Amino acid sequence: MPARPLTATWNRLPFPPIEWWAGRIDVVHGTNYVVPPTHRAARVVTVHDLTTVHYPELANRATLIFPALVRKAISQGAFVHTHSNYVAREVVEEFRADPSKVCAVYPGIPAMPPQIDLRLAAEGAGNSLGRAGILPQGATNYVLALGTVEPRKDLPTLVEAFDEIAANHKDVALVIAGADGWGKESLDQAISRSHWKSRIVRLGYVDELRRWQLLTGAMVFVYPSVYEGFGFPPLEAMKAGVPVITTTAGSLPEVVGEGAITVPPRDSMKLAEALDGLISSESARVEMIERGRLRAAMFSWKSCADGLIELYRMAVQDLRSLH
Repeated sequence: MPARPLTATWNRLPFPPIEWWAGRIDVVHGTNYVVPPTHRAARVVTVHDLTTVHYPELANRATLIFPALVRKAISQGAFVHTHSNYVAREVVEEFRADPSKVCAVYPGIPAMPPQIDLRLAAEGAGNSLGRAGILPQGATNYVLALGTVEPRKDLPTLVEAFDEIAANHKDVALVIAGADGWGKESLDQAISRSHWKSRIVRLGYVDELRRWQLLTGAMVFVYPSVYEGFGFPPLEAMKAGVPVITTTAGSLPEVVGEGAITVPPRDSMKLAEALDGLISSESARVEMIERGRLRAAMFSWKSCADGLIELYRMAVQDLRSLH
């Protein structure tokens, strides 16, 4: 069934119930802010982040109804699943949810395609999409940013930071890969103002294989987000053996731990300083790569599955205690 019409309907009416499609069930888990109505099953709803609450100007019309849907689910007894303790605390504070019914379960990290050979990347062989295919003349290394181009990712600040250090590192380019979102105009403007625009590469959408190829070939990965409920890309970069710089926004410090360098969000000078330090020092990069790999190894899908199973059991037991 198409999601938007159902979501709009469920925001107003407890109809149609999930049993119409699934038959008799013990638990229904709504994995994206809305949990379907049910006759007698326990409910779990995933809240990825509170962007629509904190930054409604960064949300669109389809997502602005998420807070109302979450409030409705909580009022009807649903347990809340989050990807981080940071968002779990936000849910308790914002929605006055019972802390015993809000549970953080970390996800794992997406698997690398089998074509990716980290040994070659570690030996400096690079890949055809990286050094041989996408970089401007004279550039042999690149700083990488991945993700949909939208205001929350704050890519214009990364462009400003790159502009500050580009003169000192003439063999380094900035590569930005990701589909254009509704905030692309601010990025376009930042690039047009850059003194080093000839060394900034926009790739647009990339598929999963190209994504990992770009990661393994990068010198540094930067994720300058102003708010996150989790943050997959920094962990993917750590797994790929790339040093990471991200921000202190939202759940990012909790997720990356000691595995990445963190700077204040929207601070281009601090970001430039961190970039310059990693690009200039091979030993610093090696240290951050090792820290990142250790951190990434802590996130597994097995642990995620175990955590969700326990959450489902709690939800079922809570419902039975009411009857």
